[in-house]
Amino acid sequence: MKISSCPRAHHLAPPGGGSGAPGEALGRSRGGLNTKVHAAAEGRCRPLTLLITPGQRADCTQFEPMMDKIRVPRMGLGRPRRTPDSVGADKAYSNRKIRAYLRKRGIQHVIPEKKDHKAARLRRGSRGGRPPGFDKDRYKERNTVERAIGKLKQFRAVATRYDKRGYVYLGTVTAAALLIWLRS
Repeated sequence: MKISSCPRAHHLAPPGGGSGAPGEALGRSRGGLNTKVHAAAEGRCRPLTLLITPGQRADCTQFEPMMDKIRVPRMGLGRPRRTPDSVGADKAYSNRKIRAYLRKRGIQHVIPEKKDHKAARLRRGSRGGRPPGFDKDRYKERNTVERAIGKLKQFRAVATRYDKRGYVYLGTVTAAALLIWLRS
């Protein structure tokens, strides 16, 4: 499962007095200067992978890098698991490229179809293809990643970015995720 959140950057956080320096994961969006935290979480609301990007970056561009970072160690011998059983995501991840990626890796997914995609598919008639499968009951389980982001944002340094450097902020978010894992 995957989702993103946009914690605001403190006015003293950006290097250079207010403009986001390249490589520091600071960007402008409606709320001002912020950083987007992308997280994949498992069924017990614990983060599996974390990634930060500038606030204006689209969520769907970070889907494959996030999926490639998933590593779940096995209890016995063997390589870590790299493919989850299923992925639940919101409409921000509804595009052909992501669906093809998941299909190629054999991962079941529950991603709602955007209204404009559905209208375009219906306009094409029989050439538009079948609608993607959607299970409402499995989609309700997507809230686990929302709760994982909520747990991360309980930490003040994650909810508001005070760090000037992107790698330091990523370390802060990672430390918060480790505490979540240790507490559960």
